[in-house]
Amino acid sequence: MALEMGSFFAASAPFLIGAIAALLLFEQLLYLKKKGPLPGPTFIVPFLGSVIPMILNPTKFWHDQATAAKQSGADLSANYLVGRFVVFIRSTELSHLVFSNVRPDAFHLIGHPFGKKLFGEHNLIYMFGDEHKDLRRRMAPNFSPRALSTYLNLQQKVILTHLKLWLSLPASSETPVKLRFLCRDLNLETSQTVFAGPYLSPEARDRFNEDYKLFNAGLMGIPFDLPGFAFRRATMAVTRLISTLGRCAAESKARMLAGEEPTCLVDFWMQDMLREISEGTASPQTDEEIGGHLFDFLFAAQDASTSSLLWAVALLESHQDVLARVRKEVAAAWDPLSGEPLTAEMIRGFKYTEAVVREVIRIRPPATMVPHIAGEDFRLTEEYVVPKGTIVFPSAYESSFQGFSEPDRFDPDRFGEGREEGRVFKRNFLAFGAGPHQCVGQRYAINHLVVFVSLFVSLVDFRRQRTDGCDEIAFVPTIVPKDDCLVYLSPRCDTFPLK
Repeated sequence: MALEMGSFFAASAPFLIGAIAALLLFEQLLYLKKKGPLPGPTFIVPFLGSVIPMILNPTKFWHDQATAAKQSGADLSANYLVGRFVVFIRSTELSHLVFSNVRPDAFHLIGHPFGKKLFGEHNLIYMFGDEHKDLRRRMAPNFSPRALSTYLNLQQKVILTHLKLWLSLPASSETPVKLRFLCRDLNLETSQTVFAGPYLSPEARDRFNEDYKLFNAGLMGIPFDLPGFAFRRATMAVTRLISTLGRCAAESKARMLAGEEPTCLVDFWMQDMLREISEGTASPQTDEEIGGHLFDFLFAAQDASTSSLLWAVALLESHQDVLARVRKEVAAAWDPLSGEPLTAEMIRGFKYTEAVVREVIRIRPPATMVPHIAGEDFRLTEEYVVPKGTIVFPSAYESSFQGFSEPDRFDPDRFGEGREEGRVFKRNFLAFGAGPHQCVGQRYAINHLVVFVSLFVSLVDFRRQRTDGCDEIAFVPTIVPKDDCLVYLSPRCDTFPLK
């Protein structure tokens, strides 16, 4: 019997080898056909493509894609990742064609090349058409002036608590601390507090933090949905996170039905949803669906804000004239020793500080690319048709350096009165996306950065530990300084009485 089996496999081996060779050749030829005239690798590693170099050094990988697109004059470049053909888009105008959803099935936002497994099929990212428009309309009250004012008080409390913690770290003024991890924890607590309010117990927050770390690790891992891989652990963590947030929504509904005042984002959402249901103008959503949308908010706010806070600190420290102007503007309106919080009116009055925040986001957009999938063959240029199923990467980063005067220079005044480059080159400012999926919470995000910068520069003296390449970009998955923003921290003794 063994001899017969051995003879069978020996006889089959040439056929199997030939079949595998044919499949590999077909994969190679199909890639070349899709690539067409675009710059990109000529030969690809079977199935994996360029995923290993992308994971090992994403900064270099995407820089090479952008360089190839620019040098070719096509503003496009191609590659292959884990069985998927991808196109990188450098041009602002071509990016807008993708964002604008010019035809219903042209391009669909996916957020991550393998995001549906991570985020779930019914995530806001994957919605389009009337269902998507209706959900965005129902989310609008979450970011009304009244709601933003409520969030402002919550944001300040969390930020002040963390600033005091940072300054109490052993020898923080003598030994530099990695600000990335401190900002990450600050933002996670801020998001939990603003979005879920009193509905997350301390124990639930601890579990939430661990699951979010697993999710983040999966974003940067090889997308193998198998036991033992970070990607599988991430998908399981997301399921638990959504379930937790769904329970928060259920508790919020009960409070709003009892007539209590909203204290966080989910309260504003549930209050408005219950009103529309009672008026017969909306259908109820399940707690699980709401939990999924809350997770969307948290994901959008968490890592993007961490990135921007780090770059704000790094750029202010290296531009002392800008730092001095921010401190002067805040000090003219707010005295930390008064014990009074920043008000919404003060935040609106910090025009220069907001210009600084917008310039930070322009020159270092947190999510450098916004992946979409082509739902049909689409002629992107006269020379190139994007094949159906292609993952396209419009680059918000590359757009940020197009049109603006001296784009490599950190210059907040470009957003001020007189120059108003933010208005003139609005199409190039793609950090919040564009079109139907433009970030619905961008005003909240701007406010959060203005509040943090105002408090941080008023209460903390800080100095970078400068090392070679410390300001180079690292992907985690949003972009951060390569050294994780190593800083020395100390209290500004005249304004921050530590107790």
